[in-house]
Amino acid sequence: MNNLFVVILKYIAPLEKIEACRPEHLKFLDEQYAKGIFIASGPQIPRTGGIILARGTCRESLENLLKNDPFASQNLATYEIFETSPTRQLPAFKTILEK
Repeated sequence: MNNLFVVILKYIAPLEKIEACRPEHLKFLDEQYAKGIFIASGPQIPRTGGIILARGTCRESLENLLKNDPFASQNLATYEIFETSPTRQLPAFKTILEK
């Protein structure tokens, strides 16, 4: 089974700059969903950053991939990655991780 990654984004720029870059960021997210890398994503509440759930086997690859996020390349957010190897999950979620 693939490992699961929880990526925590923390905005380091004003929301006005985040909003201006949001279309590019959403395009980046869509590309990763199309590749099957990202499982879920969304803003934190309150809106101080975001969260991405990703799957894969290599943390280094994910770190390199996230450098291409416009929020990263334009120095608008920082990223913290947590990696886990799930041992329990809903059957439907297990199916997603194993794809």
